[in-house]
Amino acid sequence: MTVSLKTTFTGLDFVNPFILASAPPTESKRKIMKAFEAGWGGVVTKTIGLHPVENVAGPKTIYQRASEEKPYVSRMKRPDTVSHSSWNWELISDQPLEQWLPDLKEIKEAYPDRMVIASIMAGADGEEEMQNWRKLARAVVDVGCDGIELNMSCPHMDRKDMGAHIANDEDIIRSVLAAVTDEVDVPIWVKLTPATSTLVDAAGAAYEAGASAISLCNTFPSLPLMDPETHKFEVEVDGYVTSGGLGGLAILHQALQRVSDISRAYPDQSISGIGGIKGFREAFNFIAHGAGNLQVCTAAMEEKGSGGVGVQLIKELCDDLAAYMESKGYTSIEDFRGIARERIVEHSKIRRKSEDYNGGFMKSA
Repeated sequence: MTVSLKTTFTGLDFVNPFILASAPPTESKRKIMKAFEAGWGGVVTKTIGLHPVENVAGPKTIYQRASEEKPYVSRMKRPDTVSHSSWNWELISDQPLEQWLPDLKEIKEAYPDRMVIASIMAGADGEEEMQNWRKLARAVVDVGCDGIELNMSCPHMDRKDMGAHIANDEDIIRSVLAAVTDEVDVPIWVKLTPATSTLVDAAGAAYEAGASAISLCNTFPSLPLMDPETHKFEVEVDGYVTSGGLGGLAILHQALQRVSDISRAYPDQSISGIGGIKGFREAFNFIAHGAGNLQVCTAAMEEKGSGGVGVQLIKELCDDLAAYMESKGYTSIEDFRGIARERIVEHSKIRRKSEDYNGGFMKSA
């Protein structure tokens, strides 16, 4: 049996379901071109905005390693360690819209069969900012982008009306989607913050307002470790640090929980799964919980010699997915997407070891 990895997600045809997430791997034309040459099915560009962006005066991203010996988790370089997580406090693209537009046009012309999703961000403080959302959306679509991802999830914005600061406000979510969907006619993905107890409600508001998909999880708000001897953080500027984003394998299980929550609440809606995908098994789990598209970041950035775009990683992901599908007789990821959904239940529905237990366990009919 010939296995095809082609997938259709939010009406877009992908040569495979693996795409690079909005992050350093997609920060430039050079990197995106290299990613497509390597075989990635699509990219979400590093977030494009209109306001001035200037990053911190120091390292923007660190990689933390786990060890069986002390220190158990640290960015400290030492032998016999494995990847634990990435941590960053990097802001959105500092490349202006005027520079992005010809680059996006050239990328799409060079790779017409690969999907280019433009991540965009503006503020939420009044009609002028809604106009900024419209301007960004129209501009990227006019140069050929296949879809748009609205960044409502960045955990370390320097403005209070952007990123994760606005993702819990359902009225803002609806207003931004109204502005963008009135302006362009392409699939709109909404990247929501996972750091909220009202994620399912926010997703529902987004779907109702016209979102084609929810993208999650972005990195989780977090702080780097402090060295007990020096009292220095593992990344800091002038001795200070602020909230950053934790990604990589360390967030895998939390990301799966969020995807499952939304997939079970809205089983007929689309989800682009992100968070800790390092190989096929992690990708499989996102699909099993309902994701129809898979975004990768940290694992691609960590691959040595790839320029941060996961040249070997995409080959491994595709080869392993194809081998799995062939072994199971699957012709599409739709054949097993969501298979875990019915087996996620409330705690009270899990059987207890004692027949006499008088707690919350409810026997099935």
